[in-house]
Amino acid sequence: MSENEKKEEALQEEQEIVEETAEETDTESVEESNEAEAQIEALKNEKEELEGRILRLQAEFDNYKRRTLKEREADRKYKAQDMVQELLPVMDNFERALQVEVSEENKSILEGIDMVYRQLQDVFTSQGVSVIETEGVDFDPNVHHAVMQIEDDSVEANKVVEELQKGYLLKDRVIRPAMVKVNK
Repeated sequence: MSENEKKEEALQEEQEIVEETAEETDTESVEESNEAEAQIEALKNEKEELEGRILRLQAEFDNYKRRTLKEREADRKYKAQDMVQELLPVMDNFERALQVEVSEENKSILEGIDMVYRQLQDVFTSQGVSVIETEGVDFDPNVHHAVMQIEDDSVEANKVVEELQKGYLLKDRVIRPAMVKVNK
């Protein structure tokens, strides 16, 4: 064998080795790229899942903030409710005391009771407490509590005829419904 033939043979062997290595590298590259694509796909799915969770958490937090804000506003708006409910019997007793006949002996006492009653009314008004309208209005089960019914042809049906106990509203909330007598 001549030297040229040896060189050619060596070149062929080298080329075969390079081709085998290239085939192995191509196979490994394909496998590695498949693994990389699978990892990329898994990461994309995980990212989408995390974004969804973050959006849900943000929405829950916004709802929580809105709900607590409404609760705080309602607490501020109706902060006097417990106090008013406890003072309503006192108001009723003042009204009963003022219905006593005035004589020389009790005139000054009644004037004092009237002054305290008016002060209490002013406090109620400043806190947003108002008396529920009753006599002559249509019966409303949301604000009236019917304890008696009568039949009177001179009055329309379902009208309040008489107030037996005053009812009160705190802003727009019924604190105590008015006890009334209603026409059938």
